[in-house]
Amino acid sequence: METRTTPDDVTYTRMTTEELRKAFLFENLFEPGRVSMVYCDADRAIVGAAVPLVRALSLEATRREMAAEYFTERREVGVVNVGGGGRVVTGEAPYPLPAGDVLYLGKGVKEIRFESDDPARPAQFYFVSFPAHATFPTALARRAEAETSPLGSAAEANVRTIRRYIHAGGVRSCQLVMGITELDEGSVWNTMPPHTHVRRTEVYMYFGLPADAVAMHIMGKPDETRSLVVRNRQAVLSPGWSIHAAAGTRHYSFVWAMGGENQEFSDMDSVNMQELK
Repeated sequence: METRTTPDDVTYTRMTTEELRKAFLFENLFEPGRVSMVYCDADRAIVGAAVPLVRALSLEATRREMAAEYFTERREVGVVNVGGGGRVVTGEAPYPLPAGDVLYLGKGVKEIRFESDDPARPAQFYFVSFPAHATFPTALARRAEAETSPLGSAAEANVRTIRRYIHAGGVRSCQLVMGITELDEGSVWNTMPPHTHVRRTEVYMYFGLPADAVAMHIMGKPDETRSLVVRNRQAVLSPGWSIHAAAGTRHYSFVWAMGGENQEFSDMDSVNMQELK
């Protein structure tokens, strides 16, 4: 597991493009035949992916970063599949997880394995984990059952649908909040006007981008912004002091996941467009 120490809200202003990318961008999460994970000091988030081929892949704890006997000894996990057919197998049962569905795994699940239906078109499981002090049951949230909010307008090029899966009104968790935002064709902007939420860390994982397309992720304090060029199936860490918005060269989707002081989706500090620099 890779470990990241997040720069503060002053240090990032002096960093080069490459330094910013190494600190905030997760470029190579989806590696065939293995589980990749990054441990972040921001709210102790773990961001990872598993791409099983012929053999199943297990989600296991690491002694150095976690000091745990198994991964969810003191943690919870949200899993999304953005690839081919597959399943997540626990000691309780197998959970088929087609693309667009979300699986919540609560504290205390000792066995977690990832499997693909077809190694030629493997499942691509993306997951985010935060510490948990309470136990909630494993739950599968179907795309069709997610709480849905249509937002935006064609005039502002930001027509999008927000689907909330793990949240106070849906699948219950200790602190993890997770969902997917899908932009309509012809729309490219998300989360603009932007906001911050100093009480929570958020992670965006962009997907649905072809090889020749990118998303320009905007981060930093409102009056001192920076941008990161993000490609398909890459993720960005957004600490509480940073805005998190993007524009793409075409429409795209992204998984968002948050953990921190509370689970209120609306707990955000809006930024006036006139403040942006």
